[in-house]
Amino acid sequence: MIEVFYSRDRFSGVKMGASFLRLALAAAVFLPVVAFAQAWFQYSSSLDYFRIHTPGDFEIEEIEYSSEYGAVFPARVYSFGSGRNHYSVTVVDYTDSKAIHAARTNRTEADYLSLYWEIDIRASVAYAAANLRNRGGQITYDAYHYIDRVEGHQLQITNTDQSRSYAAIYLHESRLYIVEATVAPGLPPPGMFQQSLEFIDEAGQKIRYRDFSDATKVSGAPIRGVEQRNSE
Repeated sequence: MIEVFYSRDRFSGVKMGASFLRLALAAAVFLPVVAFAQAWFQYSSSLDYFRIHTPGDFEIEEIEYSSEYGAVFPARVYSFGSGRNHYSVTVVDYTDSKAIHAARTNRTEADYLSLYWEIDIRASVAYAAANLRNRGGQITYDAYHYIDRVEGHQLQITNTDQSRSYAAIYLHESRLYIVEATVAPGLPPPGMFQQSLEFIDEAGQKIRYRDFSDATKVSGAPIRGVEQRNSE
């Protein structure tokens, strides 16, 4: 486990929004007393530029993530578990994609370096979604989604043990965010975990784009086609 600077701010009654109160009241009706006793708080990562509400302290693990096109990227897994309930945020850092692809020893003639380092990033949401589907279980929801104009995808899966997994995947500034929560059978969806995800800047401020085109998927991507001609 590694150390990371983050903020840990528990909610007070004054700060609670209407949606959070509704969710808390629903939890009081349906969740066991022990589960409801868990206090959710906001976690912020200055390393991976996100905030999210979590029911417990994350453990952080550095891993290697194999991409669709055979490259290996650094990633961090922020995870918390309580009984059969598990919450995680995996952040894959694609910011050095061009250099990592150039250093690959398994590159073929079809892997154009000038293009495929970028394709690997743009394809990362679809690839992560495919990996989740391939784990098995019954997929009950599988569709496009976005948060603050950052585009992504969501899946809901009923696993073979009847637990439920809820996943959301987003690509922002060459970082892939895979948010996943699995809850025991009979428990309500952990909607607050997914829906509370926020992207933040270096100053820790929330990023909210006005238009989809303002949200950068691939940092440092070259300008091509019509945009390039118009800028000349």
